[in-house]
Amino acid sequence: MIWLLYIVMGFIALAALLYLLGNYTFWLPFRSAKLPRIVMLHQVTPHEDASGMNMPPQKFEQLLQYLVKKGSSFCFVSELDQYQGQKHVVALSFDDGFLDNYQYAYPLLKKYHAKATIYLATQIEGIEKLAPEHIREMSESGLIEFGAHTQHHVNLLKLSDDDAYQEMQNSKRDVEALVGHCSGFAYPFGRFNEKHQQMAKQIGFKNAVSTRKKVEAYTEFNQFNIPRVSTHGAMNAVQMRIALAKGRYKL
Repeated sequence: MIWLLYIVMGFIALAALLYLLGNYTFWLPFRSAKLPRIVMLHQVTPHEDASGMNMPPQKFEQLLQYLVKKGSSFCFVSELDQYQGQKHVVALSFDDGFLDNYQYAYPLLKKYHAKATIYLATQIEGIEKLAPEHIREMSESGLIEFGAHTQHHVNLLKLSDDDAYQEMQNSKRDVEALVGHCSGFAYPFGRFNEKHQQMAKQIGFKNAVSTRKKVEAYTEFNQFNIPRVSTHGAMNAVQMRIALAKGRYKL
């Protein structure tokens, strides 16, 4: 029966290896420190479980501490073209416009002198969202820039071309009414196609971010399809480092 034991041990070893390779993507190709890291975030609150949507304040501070220790240069997404070729460039980005971005993320951004871009879904429902006074205060601090994320946080692929254009254009106008300018866009749910990229350009956005989990150079070819570093509120220190090095820490 010794052969049966070997088979069981072999299956256990294989399962352990697959788990390791799936949850620690250290095996992905090397990405140069000269390529920017655009980090994707949503909520920063201690009142929700750590998840793909929520990075609790303690973990967010650990992320900031690590980036500062590495000597990172924090920039807005709109400034990426000004940092091409420089090492350790990081653009923190938040989608939707949660109130906790002001309550918990903003104080930490001030503490570590880190810039960030927040993409507002200006008429989103079902969340506690930033109030106009919060948005103006954050914008005036010089640490936060605001971009657009459609008005109602809609899947652009499910809309007609006219409706998609209106959602994108009107959200830009909403943000401009709040802070005076709006140069960036984020596609809700990461759902879009080539037509939506052209719309973003026609409307007057400088660039647009996607949910592609990758690290690559910022160029005219991905200007309206910028990849971002995937994060999770429960990732450990090793996974955090892998994510920033490779663009994603797990499959």
